[in-house]
Amino acid sequence: MATVILLRHARSTANGSGVLAGRAPGVSLCEKGEAQALGLVDRLKGIPVDAVVTSPLDRCRQTLAPLLADRGLTAVIEPDLAEVDYGSWTNRAIKDLLEEPLWTVVQQHPSAAVFPDGEGLATVQARAVAAIRAHDARVTAEFGPRAVWVACSHGDVIKSVLADALGVHLDGFQRIVVDPASVSVVQYTETRPFVLRSNDNGGDLAGIVPPPEHKPSSDAVVGGGAGAA
Repeated sequence: MATVILLRHARSTANGSGVLAGRAPGVSLCEKGEAQALGLVDRLKGIPVDAVVTSPLDRCRQTLAPLLADRGLTAVIEPDLAEVDYGSWTNRAIKDLLEEPLWTVVQQHPSAAVFPDGEGLATVQARAVAAIRAHDARVTAEFGPRAVWVACSHGDVIKSVLADALGVHLDGFQRIVVDPASVSVVQYTETRPFVLRSNDNGGDLAGIVPPPEHKPSSDAVVGGGAGAA
């Protein structure tokens, strides 16, 4: 199967604001986020990107804009990679949400968390994983098993995809960190995924590209493998 780069959108005007923005309109990249988006072009230089898929929210589309312009690509809009629907929690101050009984559930037992007038985190994981796997199969069929593609989404959404790829119960997904503009890389196979990177904020990504002699396999390398040559 292909290799997917899970990209969290760059830093936005909501990050660090103390407010749970969710799907609220008017959230865009801040100055630092714009610089991070431009930096993505150089960061992925030399990585053959065959396709791009994105959440419909502005901050994801803005993050991808420089890369798409540089590569002459058009992103596919995927609603199932959108931010969590936090319902009536949307746009509320985090300090106030800390007092809600549901906050403890979100932290300790997220698989049972359902946001008032919104969606549950288990539903988020189900829709996001299904979307990633479907696009991965599509990209593989079109470009072959050495294809590399980018999916731009949001922190909790990517954390839920990584939890699934790692075989970790959703209740453990809060142990995974996904920073703005970070990349995580997953390679799916017939029977299991392999996580090649997680919350990578600037490392060399050349090693994620399968070599020409690459033969898809679901077997793990005994001893951990030799890494990139």
